[in-house]
This record gives sequence, C-alpha cells and structure tokens, in this order.
Amino acid sequence: MERNLFLGDEAIAQAAIDAGLSGVYAYPGTPSTEITEYIQSSPIAKERGIHSKWSVNEKTALETALGMSYAGKRTLCCMKHVGMNVAADCFMNAAMSGIYGGMIIITADDPSMHSSQNEQDNRVYGNFAMIPMLEPSNQQEAYDMVYDGFELSEKLGYPILLRITTRMAHSRSGVVRRPMKEQNLMRFPEDGRQRFVLLPALARKRLKVLLEAQSVFTKESETSGYNTYYDAPNKDLGIIATGIAFNYLSENYPNGFEHPVLKISQYPLPRKQLEKLTDECKEILVLEEGFPVVEEQLKGFLGKGIIVHGRLDGTLQRDGELTPDTVGKALGKEIAGYYAVPEVVEQRPPALCNGCGHRDVYEALNEVLKEYANAKVFSDIGCYTLGALPPFRAIDTCIDMGASVTMAKGAADAGLFPAVSVIGDSTFTHSGMTGLLDCVNEKTTITIIISDNETTAMTGGQDSAGTGRLEAICEGIGVEPGHIRVMVPLKKNYEEMKQIIREEIEYKGVSVLIPRRECVQTLTRKKKATKK
Repeated sequence: MERNLFLGDEAIAQAAIDAGLSGVYAYPGTPSTEITEYIQSSPIAKERGIHSKWSVNEKTALETALGMSYAGKRTLCCMKHVGMNVAADCFMNAAMSGIYGGMIIITADDPSMHSSQNEQDNRVYGNFAMIPMLEPSNQQEAYDMVYDGFELSEKLGYPILLRITTRMAHSRSGVVRRPMKEQNLMRFPEDGRQRFVLLPALARKRLKVLLEAQSVFTKESETSGYNTYYDAPNKDLGIIATGIAFNYLSENYPNGFEHPVLKISQYPLPRKQLEKLTDECKEILVLEEGFPVVEEQLKGFLGKGIIVHGRLDGTLQRDGELTPDTVGKALGKEIAGYYAVPEVVEQRPPALCNGCGHRDVYEALNEVLKEYANAKVFSDIGCYTLGALPPFRAIDTCIDMGASVTMAKGAADAGLFPAVSVIGDSTFTHSGMTGLLDCVNEKTTITIIISDNETTAMTGGQDSAGTGRLEAICEGIGVEPGHIRVMVPLKKNYEEMKQIIREEIEYKGVSVLIPRRECVQTLTRKKKATKK
C-alpha cells in the first residue's frame, strides 16, 4: 500500500474511513478538530455517504454515535479532553450497556494547556468506566489502532477509548494504509432491551457483566502487539513508557535500550508483563504523558515494596508535557539547556483579530459598566475570552462551556447588580441554552450578550449550530421579544450599542443582546474563495 504523510488526526480519520466507518460525530475542539474535518473533506467519505456533520456538543455527539452503533454500524466520536466532561453521562453508561456496531471514542488531551483551561488525563475516565483503552506512540500505530479497533470493539462488545495528546494529533509521520473495508449492514442487537434499557434491575446485571469482562480485557492487553517488552542487560532500573512517551525514551537511546523497557499502548495494564519487569528490576521509572495513572496503579497492585519513580516522587514534573530532554534528565543523562530567549524578544500574548466584532462589543460594554460600582462580567470559552487581556480587561470569569450564563445567574441571585454574561453563538447552543431557561423561569435580573460571529471561530471557522436561529431560540425559551436586541458591532454604531446596553441592564428581568457580525477570518476566506 502507498505511504502517506499524515498528521496523527489525519491518520485516525483515514483509518476510520478505511475500516468501514459509517459516521463521525464531534464538536470542534483543539487538538481533535482535524479528525472530523478530514472526513468532511474526503471524497471517499462523501462517495460512501459517511455522516460527518458537526454536533451541537459532545454529549449529543456521543449519544448519536451510540445510536448508530445500536443500528450495527461503525461509528467514531471525537472530542478534546474537556469535552469528555460534557459527554460523561453517556460515556459511563455506554460502558454499562456496551455497543453493537464498533465504536471508538477519541479523547485528544492537551498537556501544557496550549488551548485549554486544564490538562486532565482522560485515561482516568477510561479506568473509571472500566473499558479498554488504546494510546498510540506514533501515527502508524494511531492508524492501526483505529483500523483494528472497530473489530476489537465488536469482538468485546464495548466502546474503545483511544487517547492521543497534542503532539500526536498535530505532528506528521509516514503511514501505510491498509485495504478498505465495506461498511456494516444495518442490524440490531437481539438482546437490546436487556442491554440498552438501564433500569436498575437490568443495570445491576450489566454491571456484573462488565466486571466479568475485565479479565478478558486484561488478556487482550497481555497478548496485544501494542504492549511490547524490550529486554536489556542492566536490571538496576526497569522503564515503563506509555504512548508518545515511548518515542521520547527512544530518542535518548538511539543505539538500543540500556535497561529493560515495557512499552504500554493498550489498557487495562498488561499484568503479566508488569510482573516480569518488576520481578527482574530493582527500581521502576514510569514515563507517561499526563497524570500518574500507571504510576498510581502500579503502586496499588505491586505490594512488593519496589521503588517506583515518576511524576509522584518528583523525578518528572507533575504538570506540562514531557519532552526528550525531560525524559533524559529523569534517566540521569546530561542534557544541554534550551536556547535562552534573548531579552530583546518581547512575549506577545494572543489578541483578538483586527476588525473582530468582539472588540466593538467590549469597548462599548466597558464604557457603560464604568457607570456601575460593582459590575461583573462572566464570560465563556471562545475567541472572546481574549477580552480578559489588555487592552480590554473586560471579563471577570471563564470556567467552562456555558458557565457564563449560570455563574452570572448565581451572582445575581446573591444580589450582584449588574450581572452580565458574555457568550458566543456556538457556545450558547453548546451549553448556554439550559442556563438561559433557568434565568427565564426565575425572572433573574441578568443581561446576556450572545456575541454572534456566525461561526465556531476559535477552532477554525466550523459551522455554528445557532446561525440564523438565535432570536427564535431565545424567544422559544421564554425571553420577552422586546428584550431580545440585535446590534451590529461597528464603530459607527458605538453610541447606539452603549444605549441599548444601558437600557437592558436597567431592565429588571432577562435581557438578551445579540451583537452580530461575521467573523473577519471566515469572511476573508470567503472573499478569497470567490476570487479563484
């Protein structure tokens, strides 16, 4: 087969297509976005009728994927790590019900928080749900894991969680494709009502089945080609390297390993290989990207008093990404320091684009809020979060998707006036609508600004689920039509915007302001496309 130069995300997407995928479900989130975008732009995917439209959020994505699996088809669900928090309800219960058509769930974790509000390690979720996990160490493994993972999922009857990190998602390597498979025919589980109706009496039975399956999952890991034991002469130290950390270890030993190494890329942990390593070696070093997941488990079931080094004892830092250098230092190697940044180079924080409508919104809002002593602005996840930085310094909070509305409501309930929420159009439909319903039901005095740039701009300009519908959604939820105010955020409308903001802040009830202007980046791309 031909060799391709793929991003990790692209390798995953192509493998899914080649393995007989029928649908991908996702909400955009770095570093997972390119998986779905690749499938959306694939001529083969279009020819095969593979579903690839964006979902409103990660919960709806995973539930829809589970529905396609119930119909016997192979499905992929993709999200960044914090998206798993949104999808967790379905994720945990899908582990109880199991699947029918093969289902792979991608979690793209972001250690060092390059574009995220935390750096959680979703292997914790995999252990929590007690399902098999895969963690590739390179792009070819990512391809192979997805290609074979659907069959593994169908063989075991459970979803597979495939965990990648930013470096794996966004780095390139050669990948050899494998023969393309046909999509599954539609079919349904004969025991569907016993498995997929999680009433307590049935769920208790499913839990026992899941617990009994753990030994099967472990045997699969112990015989997996992705878990490999490399023997070496120096038994003073044994090394466990998971996922991409195996690459960093290999870079430190270009001529072969000095110590025995156990590469782990399939979970649950392969107990027999671990026992072999710990029986032969005096001490263990665990190299893993993210949380000390393996390190903690290892200490939990060894019971031999063996010394284990890793993130917990300070051999490796607790936060941020691993690198070949940090791994080298943990091995006691002399590592040359990084190039120092010259003093003349000024650090430049990210900023809203020139011409961005969010700029005009914040300028008008800041001017109005100077008139109030205790005004607070509760913001959300999106480009407009950059309003926290100079020159605007316009927002006071940003916690998670949708929290701008609900935090503002809580502060208003505490007596704060004015309580202002700033949320984007895509984030609003993702998880802001339910908070708005709470506000309407309690007639909260709150001003909600849905800054509408008609796209999901932060992740590259994907379609926004609320485009053309925001006013109708807000009215349907119960906001008084007279207090749904649309503005055009331009300099020429500056005074009008300030007046509307003042009027709605003073309204004793729920106000929704919708400043609407297309994202300057998507507009520029459209203009370039029309010139070709």
